[in-house]
Amino acid sequence: MEMFLGSLERVSGMADRPLDSEARQALDAALRYFREAAPKHTADEEESLFPRLRQMKNAELEAAIRRLEPLEEDHRRAEALHGEVDRLGHACLERGVLTAEESGQFRQDILALMDIYKEHIRIEDVDVFPVAGKMLSAGDKAAIAGEMAARRK
Repeated sequence: MEMFLGSLERVSGMADRPLDSEARQALDAALRYFREAAPKHTADEEESLFPRLRQMKNAELEAAIRRLEPLEEDHRRAEALHGEVDRLGHACLERGVLTAEESGQFRQDILALMDIYKEHIRIEDVDVFPVAGKMLSAGDKAAIAGEMAARRK
């Protein structure tokens, strides 16, 4: 995810002039990732992991559970920004260049996404995933892995 955000950031700095083939490929790959893979990651959390954590009654999980709602809010905010980034990114690919206004908006939206994901990933890595890994049963972990695999067929 961070790699594709970095690609978007680099391309956004040059979207007001014609992109070379390498930049076009990077933009296309990043847009595809966020259109196809990122929603599966969100579903992994919101449909598989978070409901299981919320069902568990354990004092050690309470702090992690309190972090789930803000993570879900991040998903909604990011989803809206991704829609705009996708629209502007495709305009850039189709026309070869964005207007100065579009380019500014494109960059602003990408920087906002980077801010969201920086804290989002930190919360996941520090507050949620370690506790989930420790507290979920082997059966829950296997079920989550199966659900994730099914989303990716």
